[in-house]
Amino acid sequence: MEEKRVVPKPLKEILQWDVSLTEKFVKFVDQKYGPLAKFKGRLKGLEYSCHGIPWLVGTATFIFLIPDQFVRQLLVNIFLALILDIIVIAVVKAITRRRRPLGNKGDEMFATVLVDKYSFPSGHATRAVMLSILLPLQFDLILPTSLVLIAWGGAVCVSRVLLQRHHILDVVGGVIIGVLQALFMSKFWLSPQSAQGLVNFFLDETQSGASFDV
Repeated sequence: MEEKRVVPKPLKEILQWDVSLTEKFVKFVDQKYGPLAKFKGRLKGLEYSCHGIPWLVGTATFIFLIPDQFVRQLLVNIFLALILDIIVIAVVKAITRRRRPLGNKGDEMFATVLVDKYSFPSGHATRAVMLSILLPLQFDLILPTSLVLIAWGGAVCVSRVLLQRHHILDVVGGVIIGVLQALFMSKFWLSPQSAQGLVNFFLDETQSGASFDV
């Protein structure tokens, strides 16, 4: 049985305010632009577009399928960023253990990880924000591409509330963590040689240890 924790009164009041604000926001959007049910497919599409498991499996697979040096460097760094994101989110969720909104249907794709039943922070928000900021930070992307990435990240964040997967503060916390992760990974971005060395290590293509440059 999970130990019942005593939540300090000031924090409890903030969480209750957040629950109320989230419910009012969802109701407002439902009445103003809804019903939300007609947008369910699009909202679920945004959910799938940033789910951690497809991103992780897909990135790891293409690392070994695509030999191009630039593409491999990009994929290796994204993979490391995703691993960082998973670790950070798992730790924070295990510490906070906030329950998801009452309206959550529990039908999220691949929602099998124990800590995933917790709400703070939103893992989709951290991942979407991290990726939409990290890539423009590392590459000289044309403005429309950067704007599309940012718009996608923002849409994913809003969808988490409208799908009632998370409260508003869960998403805000995810945005903050996502920004910090993007800044961290941009400082430790592996060079093409280091990325290839890491791949060689797992492929056992070299006998000696590879050096890693950032």
